[in-house]
Amino acid sequence: MGYTSETNARAFSEDRARPAGLWEAPELPVAYFSFVLHFVWEFIQVPTYTGMAEMPHWEAIKLCMSATFGDVGFALTAFWAACLAARSRDWILRPTRFPAGLFVVVGIVLTVGFEYYYTNISLRWTYSELMPLVPPLGTGLSPLLQWFVVPLLVIWLTRRHLLGAQVIREAV
Repeated sequence: MGYTSETNARAFSEDRARPAGLWEAPELPVAYFSFVLHFVWEFIQVPTYTGMAEMPHWEAIKLCMSATFGDVGFALTAFWAACLAARSRDWILRPTRFPAGLFVVVGIVLTVGFEYYYTNISLRWTYSELMPLVPPLGTGLSPLLQWFVVPLLVIWLTRRHLLGAQVIREAV
């Protein structure tokens, strides 16, 4: 009745399959690749923030690290928003325009909001004369570009990682 020995063998082997590891959950590579790429970006844009280039080395590292952790939080929030929209955490394996676009847009919205807060309200940091400003809120161009470039690379790297992990798991 539609069941063959091959179907039974597949069902049995799926029951016995090794469970997916934590590293195969999409959030972990999203967080990891976001951390690495945003951390590098934070150091590249140091000259575009007042006083960063003259700051003691360890203080600059701590500030960039703090900003990077915020970026990872933005990335995970954006990822989960895309998961809700796609109704799947696996959208990143087959990214389509809508969840990928939402991933980028949520990061941009969070960036604009936080940049406005930190540069205009709390005055935690200020842009140097090297930072081009994007109207209407005067957000720096570099943080906006960061949220166009880095998330697309995160999607690409995470997808490659997860698909590679699937191939390895299936081969074992």
